[in-house]
Amino acid sequence: MNQPLTLRISWVMLKFTPKNKSKMRYHFLPVLLTFLCLSLVMDAQKKSFSYMDVFDLEYVSDPQIAPKGDWVVYRRMGFDVMEDKAVGQLWMIKADGSQHQKLSSREVSESNPSWSPSGDRLAFVSSTDEGSEIYMYWTESGKLAKITQLPYSPNSINWSPKGDQLAFSMNVEKEAPVLAKIPKKPKNAKWADAPRITDRLYHEADGQGYIDPGFDHIFVVSANGGAPRQLTSGDFQHRGSMSWSPDASKIFFSANRNEDWEYDFRNSEIYSVSVADGNITALTNKPGPDNSPLVSPNGAHIAYIGFEDRVQAYQVDQLMIMDINGNNKRVISNNLDRDVSNLVWDSKSNGLYFSYDDQGNSKIAHISLEGTITKLADNMGGTSIGRPYAGGSFSVSNNGTLVYTQTMPDYPSELAVLTSKGKNPVKITALNKSLLEFRNLGKVEEIWYPSSIDQRDIQGWLVYPPNYDPAKKYPFLVENHGGPILNYGPRFSAEMQLYAAAGYIVFYPNARGSTSYGEAFGNLLYHNYPGEDYNDVMDGVDFCIAKGLAHEELLFVTGGSAGGIMSAWMIGKNNRFEAAVVAKPVMNWISKTLVADNYFQYANSRLPGQPWENFDAYWKFSPLSLVGNIETPTMVMVGMEDLRTPPSEAKQLYHALKLRKIPTVMVEIPGAGHGIANRPSNMITKIANTLAWFEKYGGASSPKP
Repeated sequence: MNQPLTLRISWVMLKFTPKNKSKMRYHFLPVLLTFLCLSLVMDAQKKSFSYMDVFDLEYVSDPQIAPKGDWVVYRRMGFDVMEDKAVGQLWMIKADGSQHQKLSSREVSESNPSWSPSGDRLAFVSSTDEGSEIYMYWTESGKLAKITQLPYSPNSINWSPKGDQLAFSMNVEKEAPVLAKIPKKPKNAKWADAPRITDRLYHEADGQGYIDPGFDHIFVVSANGGAPRQLTSGDFQHRGSMSWSPDASKIFFSANRNEDWEYDFRNSEIYSVSVADGNITALTNKPGPDNSPLVSPNGAHIAYIGFEDRVQAYQVDQLMIMDINGNNKRVISNNLDRDVSNLVWDSKSNGLYFSYDDQGNSKIAHISLEGTITKLADNMGGTSIGRPYAGGSFSVSNNGTLVYTQTMPDYPSELAVLTSKGKNPVKITALNKSLLEFRNLGKVEEIWYPSSIDQRDIQGWLVYPPNYDPAKKYPFLVENHGGPILNYGPRFSAEMQLYAAAGYIVFYPNARGSTSYGEAFGNLLYHNYPGEDYNDVMDGVDFCIAKGLAHEELLFVTGGSAGGIMSAWMIGKNNRFEAAVVAKPVMNWISKTLVADNYFQYANSRLPGQPWENFDAYWKFSPLSLVGNIETPTMVMVGMEDLRTPPSEAKQLYHALKLRKIPTVMVEIPGAGHGIANRPSNMITKIANTLAWFEKYGGASSPKP
């Protein structure tokens, strides 16, 4: 039950006791009995969150409010149990929560909605097996039409100020290099496939595989449809958000058009491109990323995000302003030691709305051009269904009405609205009401504790099993987050809830190196990873033992990616855990650095120099260096198509433990990349195998399918 019976009775007595107490016996008993019966029936209907519930979850993504603030369109996400994948279609709803309806009758993927400046039309991308195209929806008539016929998928749709053109980016293919001429094979001969020849620094990506040769360029097309016209050229990537000048003569964008751009991968600049002739002008030139340009409504300024690169493990993204011609550059977010993202100008050009993460919570605020910050809303996120990572988005109408993806520990992202005169946001959707109202979820509690290294305050969260009884002893599961330059927070998490439903108290900390605590905290891993973040996690375990929540003989640990690194490091440093599940880890920084899809990004920001230049440091911070100490029974898990932490890394741990005769097993997930949980069935597989391994070594009984 959610409340003790005595508490319910007390509430009923307080609520229904009549002013004339002599009449109580005539009024109180029927109401009490009715209420108790209803409560017992509702509790009896509530079940623990289960594996198949994952397929029934829905969530709000990419909400866009109309310029007048009357309508909101958003991408309604769910999971197709037959196709085993996430699917999304566009829905519309009035800002007051009424007239909730599907945008079209088409059962295809829809995304990237963008309102015209007057709000009379909505452009979006519709995708089928045959490709992706830009569609137009007319709000007054409800008519729908395809306005493009493109060879590749369009991205970053952006309206011109008068609503007569659309800008977007799209890939333009390029021929792969050919080194040798091969004799022509005889007719019907079954020769081997032609070799794949690559001469690019960045040639593959996790979740995508081999990247076909080509470059993204900026195009414009009439809002009434027709042939698109390419504006940019050259062997450079032109991606990300764009913004038109008020007179529609230029489009501002971010790219790296330096001659050595492949190796200068941390850098990008703000450019303008002439819509008439494609002439490109650079507006910034400092080392480091400059991106997300956004022209103010009055045309006086360009806001953008970036920082001057000092080659650190972590640097805070700052909000910058410059004149429309590129002069008078300045930072206006100096008073906020947090990453700035999702820029939206207010309608009077007096400042901008933006989002940021603070202590594991994603927030929305307004900043004036003088740097005065006013926080508007908390709890943005809920679009990362598996684990409680940051995410989500918002948009703002011309009258200041704000809509955003709101999440709490007991529900994924829903649509929330905050008017310019309102003090509290109002949640206007309840996509998971029919499911989660009948599920008994684990309670999520925030904790803080001091680091034994330097007494810094470390934040974490506990998820208790449903119907938690403090008089009982529960197995204690540490779940380490990935990144490591990321953060967990009080957000809905299917994985955490499934672990709690199985009978574990789940502890997920934000150890040093996590974002949302400032640049200095995030940069503590610079040339020191893994380092004292290990101590931060273990300090949290000891804190919970001292509180009677964890017990030395009932400790378990898991985590994926950077969380897998930390889990392997922990069992190499101590033998306190009954069992471990190390998912998609880096075991050897030397081999990982030169094999992963992002191999060129690691030197200097994580560890000084390249592996052949600093062998000892790369080995010192490799969990494989501690494998001789491991006595903990360990499951090793990895996606067989993982290009970020390749299967060869997981195999190094598994093979080493097998040679040492430590109880171990390896779980290889076919077809999965680094994001194992991207497919719902793989998320379930990951959790079910983790729980089965822990049960084998004294953990809670695994739930039945």
